Amino acid sequence: MLERIDLSQALSLEEYEAQLEPLQAQLQALGHELYKRRRSLIVVFEGWDAAGKGGAIKRLIAEVDSRGYEVYPIAAPAGEDKTHHYLWRFWRRLKPPEEKQIQIFDRSWYGRVMVERVEGFCSEAEWRRAYREINEFERQLVASGMILVKFWLQISAEEQLRRFEERRDTPAKAWKLTDEDWRNREKWPLYETAVEEMLLKTSTLFAPWTVVEANNKYFARVKVLRTVVDTVGRELDLRWGDVAKGRGKKKKS
Repeated sequence: MLERIDLSQALSLEEYEAQLEPLQAQLQALGHELYKRRRSLIVVFEGWDAAGKGGAIKRLIAEVDSRGYEVYPIAAPAGEDKTHHYLWRFWRRLKPPEEKQIQIFDRSWYGRVMVERVEGFCSEAEWRRAYREINEFERQLVASGMILVKFWLQISAEEQLRRFEERRDTPAKAWKLTDEDWRNREKWPLYETAVEEMLLKTSTLFAPWTVVEANNKYFARVKVLRTVVDTVGRELDLRWGDVAKGRGKKKKS
């Protein structure tokens, strides 16, 4: 699946800037509409190290009311999180829509079937069972009225190496690069197998994956924004002209 992704897709700076601002304005209006309707948007970001998740999230929330969103940077479980089922720490983070309308997971429950699988932090029986558990978890989220959008940011191994070296050689970015990043890179084939299976077994009608061609950061950021805007607009049954103007009127039947 991943080998068929066209990673040559790109936008120039001029194309990027022309598309970015209108999409951000639409998302700002949609955020207000989510608040009025008491609906939640859950956005999940997964992808290779250095694939641009942080940059995409930054552009996603740039124009959204800061009172209405929260970003959860997910690392290895610690403390109380380690004593519960792996999904518990995600359940407990979710807030009602009157508190936060947009909730973003920078890495997520999919660590169970990627990092924990590849690194041996759980048994084979546990990570195989997780596909069913995750699908049911997401089914419950959607059934409760949440809008769920999931992104996998795909880059080539060559592009990842270029970004690693750029980080290593740039003092202001060096902190982003760790020994663990290099170790994970050595296991690229194992992670690729895990990702392929994850996409196959957890892309459902109610919570499909969107694979983002991320070798070009401009293209990736715009695709993420457009996908979120399209999905929320469709779920709320909104007309684009009204969304862009921030009025949020429903379509006429």
